[in-house]
Amino acid sequence: MRILGLTGSIGMGKSTTAKLFAEAGVPVYDADAAVHQLYEGEAAPAIEAAFPGTTVNGKVDRTKLSARVVHDPAAIKQLEQIVHPMLGDSRKKFFADAEAAKAPVVVLDIPLLFETGGEKRVDAVVVVSTSPELQRERVLARGTMDEAKLDAIIAKQTPDAEKRKRADFVVDTSHGLEPVRAQIKHILAEVVKMPQRRV
Repeated sequence: MRILGLTGSIGMGKSTTAKLFAEAGVPVYDADAAVHQLYEGEAAPAIEAAFPGTTVNGKVDRTKLSARVVHDPAAIKQLEQIVHPMLGDSRKKFFADAEAAKAPVVVLDIPLLFETGGEKRVDAVVVVSTSPELQRERVLARGTMDEAKLDAIIAKQTPDAEKRKRADFVVDTSHGLEPVRAQIKHILAEVVKMPQRRV
């Protein structure tokens, strides 16, 4: 089984690309969705114990938690120590299920793949990209953030040009869904011929 790491900066079309991989029959592990599930279930009691007042009705209130940890590296580390082992377990289960189903390829959708050294745990990296203009247009069209917040997020992420340089495959989402589907087909044909690389 080959493991593809899927990443891309905000507004590049990564979520859409992940959906198209799933549509092509590839099991996709969504790290963000896995964290959401943990926050709504098994991680909530431990997070409440570590950061009192950050849960509501047994679920983590992401806004309250974010406000508590965002400017405190020690708190972020403490939160990671709670969540990461649980995430590891959910990822193991995902791999076991995919192997049982004899999936030739799986996708790990990890927004901060390079930032967390995740490229060492996959066989090939797929970076989703588009032009900076289209990226801004997409994010601002969501109506959930302003330019300043977007700039702050982009500043924290590994630059797109750097990601593209380190990628095995680049998916350009500038021209609609059909070209992306074609690129995915090409990637799936190529990746099974590549040697396993993960550590």
